[in-house]
Amino acid sequence: MTRKQSQQHDAQRKPSWRVRWKTMSRAVDMEIREHKNSFAVYVVLRMLVLAMAILQFFNGDYENVFLCILTLLLLLAPAFIQVQFRIELPSVLEVIVLVFVSSAEILGEISSFYEIFPFWDTVLHTMNGFLAAAIGFSLVDLLNRSNRVKFELPPLYLAIVSFCFSMTIGVIWEFFEFGMDQLFGFDMQKDAIVHSISSVMLDPTHTNHAIRINDITQVTVNGQNLSLGGYLDIGLIDTMEDLIVNFIGAVVFSVFGFLYVKNRGKKDSIISRFVPRRKSADRDYLRLVIDGGNAAGAKAKAGDANADDSANASAAGTDSADAAGAKAGNADAAPTVTAKP
Repeated sequence: MTRKQSQQHDAQRKPSWRVRWKTMSRAVDMEIREHKNSFAVYVVLRMLVLAMAILQFFNGDYENVFLCILTLLLLLAPAFIQVQFRIELPSVLEVIVLVFVSSAEILGEISSFYEIFPFWDTVLHTMNGFLAAAIGFSLVDLLNRSNRVKFELPPLYLAIVSFCFSMTIGVIWEFFEFGMDQLFGFDMQKDAIVHSISSVMLDPTHTNHAIRINDITQVTVNGQNLSLGGYLDIGLIDTMEDLIVNFIGAVVFSVFGFLYVKNRGKKDSIISRFVPRRKSADRDYLRLVIDGGNAAGAKAKAGDANADDSANASAAGTDSADAAGAKAGNADAAPTVTAKP
């Protein structure tokens, strides 16, 4: 068979995108329904997002409609990741991710919680630091426990990788906010009102000496009083606060992750509710859909396999006993020896 014929043969065997879409959709649906708690949260949040999308559509705010569609896709992300990468997310972690997505997009952006509640952004960035550290920790921990990949890190280095991963995600997000503000005129890096500033730009001698202005109560731009009661800081304070609380969330999870790995197997830890693990065969829904089976069928197969192993072990034990009996029968002239258990 030539190379061209082989490629044509592989193309014929490869399922179409419609078949792959149906397969993935069924597997994701089975994954969503696996855990009752996360499934209930998913259904409630999905209904709320759909209601918000309809309301925003009739209000003519199509940008918010797009945010609702994006939120619906993000709500499917945990299930998709579990199916595609064959990992099991704990229900607690999955629920936190679902609530985080809806809190950031629906409540934060569309319902203006970022402006109504000044602490809203701080809380979400703290959660982001915690969740990103959990993701980084889980990626390395899964490699540590993999049978196919030789990759082992001690608990301290595992915690450091977790922390660095979280901070990297936080910094990249601030890059994204800055880019959106500069390119499209958004205000993702929220401004703040300050009453004092220090800048070398105010030094008339240009000797790199910071000049400080205190008790700022009003600012005039192009002859117009902004009536802010102070000086307008353009996003710097918001960015630094976001990185600081991201740092706190990353440190908290990294410490808990270190203790979890250090004491793994000794006692149950609350951090285990945030650490994914590899799927068992009866929960690999993508493989089950491809094979045309279901979870019950997989468990039955696993039970049959265990029964076969037990039967084989029993048969091996019987054969060993028969062989021992035959050996004892043949040794008539040998003295009898009694072995106490």
